Amino acid sequence: MSPVHGPAGDRRWFLRGALGVGAATALLTAGSAVPALERVSLLRSRTPSRSPQGVPVNRTPAQAGVTAVDESRWRLRVVGPAGTREVGAADLAALPSRTVVLPIACVEGWSATATWTGVRVRDLTALVGATGQDLVVTSTERSGPNRVSRLPAAFADHDDTLVALRIDGVRLPLEHGFPARLIAPNRPGVLQTKWLASLEVAS
Repeated sequence: MSPVHGPAGDRRWFLRGALGVGAATALLTAGSAVPALERVSLLRSRTPSRSPQGVPVNRTPAQAGVTAVDESRWRLRVVGPAGTREVGAADLAALPSRTVVLPIACVEGWSATATWTGVRVRDLTALVGATGQDLVVTSTERSGPNRVSRLPAAFADHDDTLVALRIDGVRLPLEHGFPARLIAPNRPGVLQTKWLASLEVAS
């Protein structure tokens, strides 16, 4: 059958085209509103999960390959000119603590502020004779571009740069770096290292 020409035929083709565009747009954006369609949505925004404290979690323990941590056996290795100290959770709890209010700002565009309590990094590095020096910070996560990062001396010696043990008054959950994480002012979220393994003077 020949295609229908004229006003009536044009209207039919227009309606079919409009319906097709509308369906495609709905599919592209539906994942933002309907979880079941997330995998087929191409334009949905990425939303991080949230911890019980309401602070977004951009990299989960599962993604980092971090499983439950035995706090009684965990040690933070601190290395400097005067040697190496292995500091456990009980040792950290016995040191003078500091509480600060700082945001975690993600390069993806979100930011969330929390209250952090822990030990100043400079108090720990002083135990091994390290002051005014850059540090290499290592996480226990198995892989990832930020498993090892550099903490410049200006941050390492800052009053508000902590090895944090608590968030909003409660013990850090695993999602936020239990048993200890780095928190520092004016640092991107990806460099606020979770699941700390060591602090070492940079060579």
